Amino acid sequence: MNKKTVVFFPEGAFGPTNNCVGIGKVLLQRGARVVFVVEESFAGTLEAQGFEEALMRLKPPPEVEEAPGQFWKDFVRDTAPELRKPTIEQLETFILPVWHELVDGARYVDDRLREIFGELEPDVIVEDNVVAFPAVAGSGRPWVRIVSCNPLELKDPELPPPFSGYPTGDRSGWNEFRRRYRELHDRLQSEFSAFCEERGAPPLQELEFMHQSPFLNLYLYPAEADYERSRPLDASWERLESCVREVDTEFRPPPGENALVYVSLGSLGSADVELMKRLVYALAETPHRYVVSKGPQHELIELAPNMTGAEFLPQPAILPHADLVITHGGNNTVTESIHFGKPMIVLPLFWDQHDNAQRIAERGLGVRLPSYAFEDARLHEAIDRLVAAPDPRLHEASARLQRRPGTVHAADLIERLV
Repeated sequence: MNKKTVVFFPEGAFGPTNNCVGIGKVLLQRGARVVFVVEESFAGTLEAQGFEEALMRLKPPPEVEEAPGQFWKDFVRDTAPELRKPTIEQLETFILPVWHELVDGARYVDDRLREIFGELEPDVIVEDNVVAFPAVAGSGRPWVRIVSCNPLELKDPELPPPFSGYPTGDRSGWNEFRRRYRELHDRLQSEFSAFCEERGAPPLQELEFMHQSPFLNLYLYPAEADYERSRPLDASWERLESCVREVDTEFRPPPGENALVYVSLGSLGSADVELMKRLVYALAETPHRYVVSKGPQHELIELAPNMTGAEFLPQPAILPHADLVITHGGNNTVTESIHFGKPMIVLPLFWDQHDNAQRIAERGLGVRLPSYAFEDARLHEAIDRLVAAPDPRLHEASARLQRRPGTVHAADLIERLV
């Protein structure tokens, strides 16, 4: 890979970016030139990890300086009331507005992306986004799609619709959810597909907002939690299972003999200060030790005496020490928890988090609880039970996943493509 240029283009959120960082570091060590295309608000964060950066914007510059990913943090904070609704109601009040923002961003940045690819002349582009960017598929260069969301995004008629959180064993509601999704999104998707064609990319498949790569497609989900499909994915798809980056930070667990629980609602979920305070209050009543990722509103969240935490935490360094993970169900945290063999309590908020929560519960790898209506007693019972008797399959899965790191497997596949 010496002198080959690999360009990573992850979504402007920490989960997809960290997955790409893990793969990028392997390629960097093998002699490749690795460049990250990132929003201006992320400027310097990838450079500090040894990568080159190419900066772009998804919308006009703000009047004040942004923190990394600030737009989505603000968006979740402002729309938090919508997250209390059933998933079928979120389709109109949350999912559709998100798609609009993503599509608008893809339109706005297309010219800038073409400039970047023209200047860098990459040997391969690696994209981890849920929405298409025509400059990628229309570049004439090999490109890789990474799906770092729940694999229901890769639709199958015999599996629940994505974003629903519906069980695989109960089809009631599936058709209604799909009908409502089509009703709300068909026009936006058709217009966006036409835009992709105008800009030199292929049309999008029906109701899809993202192209499948003709070269290589990767998705992150361990076999222990994956779905049985009625339509197998074609030969361009490869399951990475997990993709955990290495971190240099050392973590020392807080003193004590009781169980250690890692709490993270993600950089977006933790922006809901009321929910974080409610969770802190409930966990303070237990004897366990907690390490809490406080997120962007960290100064507003006061932790209890049995807790320690900070705005950002080195998750891959903490998870090996934890006995249990309380999470929002983001795909990154779910796959990393299985990678380290940790049971989960999942409090889903939006997007594919409902699907991950349902799947973890179905597979016996953890417990799903309602994020805004959980009962303290039910939460306490779930903590005690999962700490005392985690599913032994988690230990087996962890050993298998760590023997074959997804970061290395992905780097091998990208090298082969180049």
